Amino acid sequence: MTVRVVLADDQPLIRAGLRVLIADTPDLEIVGEAGTGAEAVALVEDVRPDVVVMDIRMPDMDGIEATRRITTARVIMLTTFDDDDYVYGSLRAGASGFLVKDMALEEILAAIRVVAGGDALIAPGVTRRLIEEFAARPAPRPEARPVGGVTDREREVLTLVGRGLNNREIAEELYISVATAKAHVARLLTKLGARDRVQLVILAYELGLVTPPTGGSTT
Repeated sequence: MTVRVVLADDQPLIRAGLRVLIADTPDLEIVGEAGTGAEAVALVEDVRPDVVVMDIRMPDMDGIEATRRITTARVIMLTTFDDDDYVYGSLRAGASGFLVKDMALEEILAAIRVVAGGDALIAPGVTRRLIEEFAARPAPRPEARPVGGVTDREREVLTLVGRGLNNREIAEELYISVATAKAHVARLLTKLGARDRVQLVILAYELGLVTPPTGGSTT
């Protein structure tokens, strides 16, 4: 099955590099390009892609607002993380992935396939930076509180998801099968109205189930 992709970036060179790479990839197809967030939203409505590779900083409408308005495709944010403090906002808006532009193009292709398959993906290192961003926020972290409709076991699973564990690691931690861990995650997605695993991570922090480190090194 071919994954249909829209590229949204105000830098033509970025789009050109991805376009050339994807053109040589038989299971991926570029079905449109946009230079602004507003163009991306309109284009997605028109061509109905599977995945949108979206820059955060664009004229007219930024990638966060565009992602919030896109409901028919999965969005991967692609940006320069060190120059951008919008990671949290983009994931909260519904992005299924967050990648940095200095990643190898082959890694970006792999991420497109992962997100098209229904999973979420954050570039290595970005998760730690996101946690540090939480820790740096002046507002105190909330106390852990009950999560309506979620069982004690699902709460344990949500906490481990928030710590960044995958299904296999969750299974090992709780002495359950990988299939059972996967089923718990699926039920959490439904009960909490989360689009994917990334949003579960955010919810775990917002609910106080996971507390970011404070005063640690950023190296």
